[in-house]
Parts: sequence; C-alpha cells; structure tokens
Amino acid sequence: MSLPDSNTSRFSRRRLFGAVGVGAALVGTGAVAACAESDEDQPSDIVEFRGAHQAGIVTPAQDRMHFVAFDITTESRDEFVALLQKWTLMAERLTRGEETFDGGAVGAGEYRPPSDTGEALGLSASSLTLTIGFGPGLFTRFGLADLRPSSLADLQHFPADNLDERRSGGDLCIQACANDPQVAVHAIRNLARVGFGTVSVKWSQLGFGRTSSTSTSQATPRNLFGFKDGTANLKAEDPELLDDFIWVGKDDDQPWMAGGSYLVARRIRMLIESWDRTTLKEQERVIGRSKGTGAPLGLTDEFDALDLDSKGPEGLLIDSDAHVRLASKENLDGIQILRRGYNFTDGSDGFGHLDAGLFFIAYCRDPLTQFVPMQLALARKDLLNEYIQHVGSAVFACPPGLGESEFWGSTLFA
Repeated sequence: MSLPDSNTSRFSRRRLFGAVGVGAALVGTGAVAACAESDEDQPSDIVEFRGAHQAGIVTPAQDRMHFVAFDITTESRDEFVALLQKWTLMAERLTRGEETFDGGAVGAGEYRPPSDTGEALGLSASSLTLTIGFGPGLFTRFGLADLRPSSLADLQHFPADNLDERRSGGDLCIQACANDPQVAVHAIRNLARVGFGTVSVKWSQLGFGRTSSTSTSQATPRNLFGFKDGTANLKAEDPELLDDFIWVGKDDDQPWMAGGSYLVARRIRMLIESWDRTTLKEQERVIGRSKGTGAPLGLTDEFDALDLDSKGPEGLLIDSDAHVRLASKENLDGIQILRRGYNFTDGSDGFGHLDAGLFFIAYCRDPLTQFVPMQLALARKDLLNEYIQHVGSAVFACPPGLGESEFWGSTLFA
C-alpha cells in the first residue's frame, strides 16, 4: 500500500513567514538563506524523514521533547490506516519546516478552521524528528493478533513500581524531538488534532534538557540530580553495536519489524528535596561516579572503564549496590540499550514538593531480554531507589524507516 499524491511543496511557508514577517529581525539571515535552499542543499536543521530506520532513534538527541500516547477509538481498520497515511504526509512536511498542509494557518478561508494551528510560523525545522510506535493494544484490533511480536508485551510490575495507569500504556505513541520546544509541541498538537475521532490522547509528557548523548559529537548532559547521565550510552557511530542491540533483525520474529526497534518509556519521579539534603559523598556513593567530572569513583576521566573490583579504606570504590555498577554491561552479561531520555518538571505535587524527574526513553532490539533484566537488577537493590519512584510505564514497537512511497505502518498493514 502506498501513499496518495502528497502535492506538497518543497518550499517552506514557515520559513517564508520567518524571513519576511515581523520575526525577520530575530530570525536573521539564516531564515532567508533557508528559504533559498534547494532540495539538493537543504538547511542543516532538517533531519531526513525517510530512510532505513526511523529518525529520532539514533539521531543526535535534540534538546526538547514532546511525547504522546494515544488510544484508538475507531473500529474501522480503513479509517485507522487512512489516518496513518495522513499523519505521514503531515510529519514529512513538519520535519522540513513546513506547515501541515498547503494553505496552513492563513489560507483556509475565514469560515473554516485553519489546516495548521499556526504557532510555528516563523520558526525553522529545528531538527524536528517524529517517531511512531505501536503498543500491545493495537494488536487486539483490526485482525492483527497474529502479527504481534512476541517481544511486545506490557512490562511486568517491577519491585517498588508505583505506576499511575493514567500515565502508562497506550495503543500507539509519537515521539517529537526538536531544538525548539514550540516546534515539538506544534507537531504533536496538529497530529492529535487531525486524529480526533480515530484516536484520543491518553497521556503526554514534555521534556527539556536531554539526559543522554546518542552521538560522539555530543557532550554528556546532566540530569536533575546534577550527575552526568548516559556516559556509557550506545552511539550512532557504533553501527555494529546498533545492529546487535537496537535494530530488529529480519529473522528475529515478525518480518514487518525488520529494521525497527522497541521503545521503552518510564516516567521516573525524582525526590528532589530528599536528594538535595544528602551529602556529596553519599550522592557519589549512590551513583558510583564523581559528580563533577563524571568519572567512575577512584578514576579521573568520565570515559575511564569501570573498575568494579578496586577497594579503598572503606571497601569497594564503587559500592556493590551503586547505580552505575548495577546498570553496567559488565554486571548484565554484556546487555546494552540506547538511552534517549529527558528531564521534566511538571509543577508541584500539592504537598510542597516538585513533580520533577527523568522521562526515561530507551530503544532496544528486545525489551524482554535487554530492558527487563536491567530493570530487575536495579529495582532489587539500587541505592538510587531511595530517591526515585517509577510512576509511568509503556512499551511500543517502532517499525522500520520509510521508503519513498511508504507510510507509517505500511509494513504492518500492507
């Protein structure tokens, strides 16, 4: 099954408004230059939408995220497939810095709602990526039960989980990442708007300040506890490791997932106030790294190999229950995942405490043999558990990337 004629223009109306409208003085020559770019020489803030794998997985992690999980509300397979086709057209335009449809925010006529909500007029593409995933619930519909991968199952309840069902699960998800929060929110807002009547938003999460690096070109960022996060993360520049641990193989299970990956989302509440009253020495013991340099305790450089055996006057330099030890590939028989998380702050909890933490996103080839063993190791004795709570959880199967005439889910619905 292929996409209908998109009749889309390569010229970005959004960049046109940015170049000649009231925002031109702020956007500057970069926007004007972007308007003049050809297909062969596209602006550097556009991430290619089509390819062997979906963008937004090993793409260098952008600074902002808007993640949304949907439930399906239609009983019609054809209606749902039509939405996926329309979403694909919209997503490709949005990632090029264009409005959702020709006419957009100002061309619909005064007696019809605009076909684009308009808040991104004047903004560039900002390296926007849009990544779709399908949850276990999708495969209870539309005669898809036999196509559900064995690795796609609701995650078990881990020790100390305190999950809120209103922030968990979903029949499908879309992850929007960009370097401008308004661009990411605009994309999700318009996709959700067009999906009305076919899908409904179950939950969503905004994130800022990426908490991992997915490329060697990026420095390791810090989480809200102030520690560098994801030092040992897999990188886009490690294709062999990505094939081993991230991309689903053609013989793994369901052929339609070949080249795809599995997304695990966990909303982790950080007990900020308790952590902030903890001594630096204890914080470093809990994590197993120096807060300043990010180096493993007892070593000097962030990227020094973990030394899990050396001892000091008080015992092991890296505590037997330290977070970095339990999550390490050395402790997990070589298991690795690709982290792509974000910090979040969602006001307060009504009791004077910040509702803040880490929206943990991980990609893996098989969540049952990669994420689950890792989380079990952490859930049972991680020193960090005193300062965090897992309050949301979901898992999705992200299909492979798109060829020229394909749409989101075309390998599944062909």
